Amino acid sequence: MIISVTKAAKEWGVSRTTIYQKVNDGELSRTADKKIDTSEMLRVFGEPVSKKRTEQSLNTSDNTHLNSQTVQSCTALEHQLELEKLKNEHLRQQVSDQKQLIENYQQQIDQLNKTLEKANASIHDFAQVRLLEFKQFEPDDEPQLEQKPTITTATPPKKKRWFF
Repeated sequence: MIISVTKAAKEWGVSRTTIYQKVNDGELSRTADKKIDTSEMLRVFGEPVSKKRTEQSLNTSDNTHLNSQTVQSCTALEHQLELEKLKNEHLRQQVSDQKQLIENYQQQIDQLNKTLEKANASIHDFAQVRLLEFKQFEPDDEPQLEQKPTITTATPPKKKRWFF
């Protein structure tokens, strides 16, 4: 592509005087119509500044896009971390509640065991008393006169009848 000296100076970020000096020194050639081929400008000056700026802006926008993705990714990870912390705290609370419940049940079991021990002791005492009473009424080994058992029959009370 062929461009004017002014346009070449703008695109490559050099002065027109510098371009003319390079042409006079033989480092840069021009066409017959006094224009410059862009390939000559590339050979002498390298990439144009406007293209470098465009690449830089593209790189910057790529970096910005990457930074934006990184920020979004970090934000998502932070949210996930907070969620996991909340779940962890909830589970800790549940474990604590279950431990408290187990402790309460253990206390109830202890109280029931004490009550059962007292009841067993009362039953044992009662059995001992009944055994002593039974032994007191047992016939001794000495013979005694036989007593005939008296048979009593219960007669039902007479009903009064009323006649008219």
